[in-house]
Amino acid sequence: MTITITWLGHSTVVLDVDGARLIADPLLRRHAGILRRRGRPPDPASWDGVDAVLLSHLHHDHAELKSLRLLPPSAPVITGPANVPWLRKRRFAALAPPDREWIEVGPDAAVRVTLCGARHASRPMPHRPNGANGHLVRGHSATVWLAGDTELFDGLTGLPELAGGPIDIAIVPVSGWGPRLSGGHMGPDQAAEACLRVGARYAIPVHWGTLYAPGGGTYPRGWMDVPGPAFARALGRVAPRCTPLVLELGVPTSPERED
Repeated sequence: MTITITWLGHSTVVLDVDGARLIADPLLRRHAGILRRRGRPPDPASWDGVDAVLLSHLHHDHAELKSLRLLPPSAPVITGPANVPWLRKRRFAALAPPDREWIEVGPDAAVRVTLCGARHASRPMPHRPNGANGHLVRGHSATVWLAGDTELFDGLTGLPELAGGPIDIAIVPVSGWGPRLSGGHMGPDQAAEACLRVGARYAIPVHWGTLYAPGGGTYPRGWMDVPGPAFARALGRVAPRCTPLVLELGVPTSPERED
């Protein structure tokens, strides 16, 4: 499996697959609005030269405009159709593939991207569109599902058919920026169930351990470090054939190939 995945915190991941470099939901600066980042922002070398941006929705912890402007202006921002006009008005090269169609990305056009469903209707924003989607990335080496922000829904079982084959790697949210989740999110148990439904071979937890809201002094001690390991344990119970990969921040990881 010729793919390297680098988690940069929260839902930001860099995929290096078959010569293409993609970044999902880039949060590249110190903070996101009122939310604080634990630790340093990502090293620019880790996301330098991206070929495309995968944007799941326009909540500020996923679509931080100053972070997006750090990326090459020529890199297409692949997102849902409701988000495209809003992003183009701000001079981003946004586009949405037609339903069930794929966009070729990368220098050799060897990698394809399409949108898939997500359910994330809680906390609608009055000042930005509220469309939400996931992404499927398909290369010769691997097929990756990036869930974005979502809750469980019946359509997950149809993702392998949309992808044209098995899902090799699932990148799933397992928490948030507080110990209590609002609707439209998954905790560790729900994320493990999602991986079972799509039949993923590997699963990477994101959307945890990075952001927090100021004034959370009453939160349980160590709450930020719990969701990733809890997801790995839940996966062992719910989907034991799926291998968890709990990544370290900024450390490129390449899953072993399964033939």
